[in-house]
Amino acid sequence: MKNAQKYICKRLEERLIEGNLRQLKNNYNLIDFCSNDYLGFARSPLLKNRIDNELANITIISNGSTGSRLLTGNSEYVESLENSIAYLYNCEAGLIYNSGYTANLGLFSALPQKGDSIIMDELIHASIIDGTRLSFANRFKFRHNDLNSLEDKLKIAKGICYVIIEGVYSMDGDSPEIEATLTLAEKYGANLIVDEAHSVGLYGLGMLYNSLSERIFARIITFGKALGGHGAIILGSTYLKNYLINFSRPFIYTTALPLHQVVSTKMAFEMLLDSDLEINDLKNNIQLFKSTISKIEAFPLIESNSMIQCLILKSNSLAKELSSVLLNLGLDVRPVLSPTVEKGSERIRICLHAFNTKKEIELLTNTINSFLNGK
Repeated sequence: MKNAQKYICKRLEERLIEGNLRQLKNNYNLIDFCSNDYLGFARSPLLKNRIDNELANITIISNGSTGSRLLTGNSEYVESLENSIAYLYNCEAGLIYNSGYTANLGLFSALPQKGDSIIMDELIHASIIDGTRLSFANRFKFRHNDLNSLEDKLKIAKGICYVIIEGVYSMDGDSPEIEATLTLAEKYGANLIVDEAHSVGLYGLGMLYNSLSERIFARIITFGKALGGHGAIILGSTYLKNYLINFSRPFIYTTALPLHQVVSTKMAFEMLLDSDLEINDLKNNIQLFKSTISKIEAFPLIESNSMIQCLILKSNSLAKELSSVLLNLGLDVRPVLSPTVEKGSERIRICLHAFNTKKEIELLTNTINSFLNGK
């Protein structure tokens, strides 16, 4: 019988030798160019005060959810929030999950069946890949943001077909042509699903116009990025919501979110609807970064109009070296290494925020420019 401890040690040693061993870090008091807190909600005293005031007006004492939604974890408050969010997005219904990961796991493991087809962008998030692996459907990937490649896969799809894209891709920061993708999916009778985890905030409620809402099968909106909290909601028809309540295992068997987090989400959505100033600051910071970063052919900047900006450094060692240089200046910028990304596309991933100052951004870009010009 093989020893599990030896296997674990061997795999960790391999990662260490390869230079891509993951470790937890506590990088406090650093200038944030790393987090998903794009509008600063997670650090907002105003949001905290709104949450505290809302909780003070709720007479029920609820420190924990006490069970799954199907047992004792449900409430009129969370159902009201689901209805309110669905109304904002011009959808019939929504179902809240504990995170974006469990939402994608719950949707894609429950919905596609044996004989159906899933067609997803090759850069789709890991949570969607994991969810689709738990289904018995046929799975295909199409080239990133390539409608011709998508159509090739649509032509060979069988059964009920689901096309999956993101509003803003988490590793590259770019976006698909959503309306063109939707039109193509409709041509072949496929159902479009859009994960808007990273597009909420910069694009207000997201990239999708209400005029498209009735044509899109489902959307995933997460609360842990620009909304500064935790959790997610799947938006779609009332039939989809009831289906997930009955067949989505990550929903059925998971302890519900506590009241505090549900309240936090409600208050964050209210703030988002009144965040034109923060969104404008974020857009200005994106333009400042793009105008001050050097264009170096050997180390290309991925084309992106979002707050996610990535410099391709083509090696784990160089990505880690630049990240370390920035860290020593108090700038929290993380390397993204293979195998998280394809070998040869190793990078530093920069997340810009509404609260980053002009001085901080110029320190960031000047340091990067100096480093890369010396290579």
